[in-house]
Amino acid sequence: MIRLVLLLACLLLNTLATRANTVFGYDDTIDVIVEQMITEIEHTRSRYDVLVYEKQHRITYINQKLRENIAIEEKVELLILKDELKEKIRLLKEDEVKDLSKIRYLKGVQIIKTLYEKVLSLDHHFASVRTFSEINKMANPNQYPEFEKVKELVKSKKDKKQGFDLTSVLGTNTIVSVVNTFSNMLVSGLTKEEKETELKNIECIIDFTLRMQGDLNTIYFETAYLQKSNEKIKEDIEQLFKDYTSPIGFTETLENCRKNDNWNTIYQKTNEYLSNTKTLEGTTLFKSQVNIIFPIDRLLQFITQYNSFIDQGSKFYEKFKIILNSYENEQQCQTKLPMEYQKLKNDIDVAINKFNVAYKPVEVNGSKMKEILYGLNEYE
Repeated sequence: MIRLVLLLACLLLNTLATRANTVFGYDDTIDVIVEQMITEIEHTRSRYDVLVYEKQHRITYINQKLRENIAIEEKVELLILKDELKEKIRLLKEDEVKDLSKIRYLKGVQIIKTLYEKVLSLDHHFASVRTFSEINKMANPNQYPEFEKVKELVKSKKDKKQGFDLTSVLGTNTIVSVVNTFSNMLVSGLTKEEKETELKNIECIIDFTLRMQGDLNTIYFETAYLQKSNEKIKEDIEQLFKDYTSPIGFTETLENCRKNDNWNTIYQKTNEYLSNTKTLEGTTLFKSQVNIIFPIDRLLQFITQYNSFIDQGSKFYEKFKIILNSYENEQQCQTKLPMEYQKLKNDIDVAINKFNVAYKPVEVNGSKMKEILYGLNEYE
């Protein structure tokens, strides 16, 4: 009766584990992958616990029989059976280690796949942010039609004896251009009323560009820095994938694997690799196990690197938001500010949300990550 119950429990757990088996078509969020990994590990352990318990129960029964007054022949048979059961338990534990290694390894591939999508999304994000020309358009008064109009008006009314024209180089310099325009305006033939009217038309432009030029350039250059850092992250995860899949004989690059949707080949090669280890012993077996464990350690290191980059990016964009909201005359000059300014503010808000949601750090770390990737439970 006990054996029947154990057998039914084993079949049930095996069915659950099969349903939860590694399939690369699952929801590709890190949280879901981790939960799947935990579930599969628990089911696999439970399944092997049932099988081992059954044999240990039989060994307990044999030990009881051996203490009884029975024939030598029967004792010999029981001792042989006991050794066979011990060997089966040893093999079951080896198989359990292999199955758990397979789960962790393949889930590691899924995590790499998901992180790669995030990195590519970040790459696209940085490529679509405000370009230097757009930043320059906001920060340089010479890019505003209203300012150019005043410059032309002053030029036509200036006193040729006292006024002067800038060179092509200095003419593009924001501060020099503004100072030159005001200097020429003072000695121009414009009336006091005309000067006040023209000055009022461009006062917000001058105020905004002179106050915000340095801050806008900071946003541009720091965004360029983040983009360069993301390129390094992309190179690192591609190298990680190469190192991760090399032990099982998979030679395709991460980019091509994604392009060709060739994830199932990794699944097949992992099965083949683990099947081949069944005939290995001693040092050779140990090396084959290390080949599976070491790449997982590399993945853990990359996750730490990725988390650090995302935290950094999030802080940068929070700073950008503070910078853009620091213009003290925004309400007063609302109608005169460039459309790109509000667009940039909206882009920053979207980026902050993405860093907090779409690109958010992988929250699995510490003891929980050790349990998931290495099977080390500190509470056992």
